[in-house]
Amino acid sequence: MITDPQKIQEPNASHDHKACVNRAIRKAEQLCRERGVQLTPIRHKTLELIWTSHQAVKAYDLLERIKPFNASAKPATVYRALDFLIEQKLIHRVESMNAFIGCNHMESQHDLLLLICERCHEIEERPAPEVMARLSQELATANFSSQRKSIEIHGVCGRCRHNDSTSKK
Repeated sequence: MITDPQKIQEPNASHDHKACVNRAIRKAEQLCRERGVQLTPIRHKTLELIWTSHQAVKAYDLLERIKPFNASAKPATVYRALDFLIEQKLIHRVESMNAFIGCNHMESQHDLLLLICERCHEIEERPAPEVMARLSQELATANFSSQRKSIEIHGVCGRCRHNDSTSKK
């Protein structure tokens, strides 16, 4: 989780993060046009800042990073932007961290499986259709009607495990 804006960890070296961010922003702009909603400058900047990395970012960290662009920004400004971005399915709230990440599948409603690395703090969004289908079956068996499904798993990603094993050699 990003707690200090100056200490943003670089994404995976083999990952073209600039292309990833550009793709996400273009897709968000397109979806907002299609839905007839405004991606205002503050909403756009909030989305860009969330996509700075694949780490979760807290609302107050976003506020500090927005202030250079909008000195009058207040917590309510950021929370309204976050509410809009969540409502439009452009970002996700990481419940266990009270933080936010960009959505990799913003064009469609979907269940959420997040793999959260405790070492590098990167979060990977996975569709995991078999897991979610089995979960839906279990909910039906329990006669439980869910509004949304989100599974957050904390652990150590493959890259960090690989780095651990190579550093021990």
